Amino acid sequence: MQRHADGWGSGLLGVAIFSGSLPATRVAVGGFSPLFLTSARAVIAAVLGAALLWGLRQARPARGDLPSLAIVAVGVVLGFPLLTALALQHVTSAHSIVFIGLLPLATALFGVLRGGERPRPAFWLFSLLGSGAVAGFALLQGGAASLAGDLLMLAAILLCGLGYAEGAALSRRLGGWQVISWALVLALPVMAPLALATRPTGLAGIGAPAWIGLGYVSVFSMLVGFVFWYRGLARGGIAGVGQLQLLQPFLGLALAGLLLAEPVAPAMVAVTGLVVLCVAGAKRFA
Repeated sequence: MQRHADGWGSGLLGVAIFSGSLPATRVAVGGFSPLFLTSARAVIAAVLGAALLWGLRQARPARGDLPSLAIVAVGVVLGFPLLTALALQHVTSAHSIVFIGLLPLATALFGVLRGGERPRPAFWLFSLLGSGAVAGFALLQGGAASLAGDLLMLAAILLCGLGYAEGAALSRRLGGWQVISWALVLALPVMAPLALATRPTGLAGIGAPAWIGLGYVSVFSMLVGFVFWYRGLARGGIAGVGQLQLLQPFLGLALAGLLLAEPVAPAMVAVTGLVVLCVAGAKRFA
């Protein structure tokens, strides 16, 4: 029971950290291209992760773990950050929440396929209800649709769900922070040349907010958040703890309202309450 509660607590902290990602990305893409932002955040996080692995004398992963680490790298180091940054050039952040609402469901599905979990039927009911509430809320907020943007977001969600589930299963053997650190190191030979090739020609015109956004997504979204998130998924269950992601859009919108002075609609508070009930139901039947 203590392990289960600890997993949900760690997962909630991870979601809270991830909730700042979209506001920080929106600020950062004002000064950096999506390709540079994606690669630079991975390089910075990889350097920090490598320092942790070296400083704490962590053993190298077994050869059999490399395919799983590659899946994590493709899913959460490269795929999701790049595809969402590209998608936000075609759709609004409100429209993107439609797809973010599907991420817990994708994580649960891959948790069944890759993690061997078997949630009860009632779990899927609460999961679908929560995902529908998030998607419906986003649709009611409006926002222009784009086929290219929608396809990019759908691909991002599938890759991220796979990366979450694969990393969580691997965390049971290697540990949460070790998994994301090794995945970042594994991706470094690809991301470092990409960051050099796409770096801005001049730094004078890049404002402080863009640098702060880059710093947040590099340190917190790309590394610190995963330390708690993978720990939570591994200890509390991939399918169940993954439902906490339903809260991420609303926490993100709240942060956007607080930090970016964006309006917070009363409907957001109401839907958040419904989502909390769905997360509680999913937790009970996971």
